Amino acid sequence: MEYIIGIILLFTFFGLAYYCIKGHNLMIGFLIITLIWTILPLGGTLFASQAFLESNPVLQFEGAKGLVGILNKIYQSAPEGWGTTLVNVCWGAWFGRVLMETGIASTLIRKTVELGGDKPLVTITLLNIVTAVIFTAMTGAGPVIAIGVIVLPILMSLGVPKAIAMFSFMGSVAAGIYLNPVNFAQYRAFFIQPDQMPDFTLGWYVSHWGLAALLIMLVATTVLSAVYLKSSKTSHAWAAQTRGTADQKNAPFYTLILPIVPVILKIWLDFSVIGGFVIAGFAALFLCGKMKGTFKENCQLVNKLYYDGVVDTAPLVGFLLTLPMFNTVASYASPYFKVVLGGIMPRSELVVCIAFAALLFMGLFRGPMTLVGCGAATLGVLSNVASFSVPFLYAVFAIPTITVNIGCCITQSWVAWGLAYTKVDSKDFLKLSIPNAYLTGVLQYAAAFIMLAGLGAEWFI
Repeated sequence: MEYIIGIILLFTFFGLAYYCIKGHNLMIGFLIITLIWTILPLGGTLFASQAFLESNPVLQFEGAKGLVGILNKIYQSAPEGWGTTLVNVCWGAWFGRVLMETGIASTLIRKTVELGGDKPLVTITLLNIVTAVIFTAMTGAGPVIAIGVIVLPILMSLGVPKAIAMFSFMGSVAAGIYLNPVNFAQYRAFFIQPDQMPDFTLGWYVSHWGLAALLIMLVATTVLSAVYLKSSKTSHAWAAQTRGTADQKNAPFYTLILPIVPVILKIWLDFSVIGGFVIAGFAALFLCGKMKGTFKENCQLVNKLYYDGVVDTAPLVGFLLTLPMFNTVASYASPYFKVVLGGIMPRSELVVCIAFAALLFMGLFRGPMTLVGCGAATLGVLSNVASFSVPFLYAVFAIPTITVNIGCCITQSWVAWGLAYTKVDSKDFLKLSIPNAYLTGVLQYAAAFIMLAGLGAEWFI
């Protein structure tokens, strides 16, 4: 019977993958799959063999009280445990709005363009670097769009074909996400609870692999942009203008370091992520002259920025409140998956890297490789049929999640916006972004194997 239930669960897994690929609401999808994966594994204990139950203590519970305890763990305790992640997301979104309101982000872009002059390749290189730096602190569709309406018209006014401009900008955004504290906290929560493995911090991650991942994607994106640009014809036909940049005042030069202050404080001193956002955010508001009103007016400004930031991340918050339910219920489904897939899932770190590199295309369209699609299910299966360290697994799933989904996939909200804004055909964008996903991803998996394989027992749960 456990084989039958395992096969049914496997079909539901592919059903979730199809659901995500079609672009349906992720929060509802994960609620549905959580309910199904609650009923099948727990109901299956009534029919499973005694040997199977004895070898899987997680499925052993006594009577109605034990069942209620499991349900409470899935639907109550699991979402409550993600409070830290949600707080980081909200404050990070506020900080992004501060950088937009003060003009710091747009000033960084304009100063970069002045430095690059009228040389498209030099400007692309500099803008990629600055954009990546900006998105080590900013996250969400709102900030990406706010920077995009500045960067994209600038590139196209220099004669860069719009598809290449789109590809270059989205790739550099994704590169910056590798060091973003909010995204790190969000993805880390897929693997461990907030109170587990305290040594797996942003600082440790950056020094052991994260910075290498960022540099690989930044360099690969820039190099491919140069290759694409060399083989294409320049075009000045796109005439859209940036919104309000003609009369926008530059932020003070000394404030341009503020976007990376939270990241530096976290890496250097292991300082609170939220504390870094608060310090850098209020410093930006005061130094850029946004707090010259009355106390009431200043409070209203801070409140509005927080409101706008939370609105930017509202869909993500809803998803994050259902995801821990799914992660928890996956532990009850994993024994059945292990029965069906245990013999074919890779158990070697090298084989995992090779297999995931070959299957990077499955990170597209919210597929079974990306954590913001149905990759959480793949993670649940892989982590329960073999023993891999948490940092290694983090890197394995971060690559399709960030490099492929965030940087290349047309189902990503800001990529979809960019396609509509620049009038680039999705096929033309994918022709440029998919080769970059493979070039970048293969190099990142090589770095993950070299830098993270064979970690000691303290990195296992």
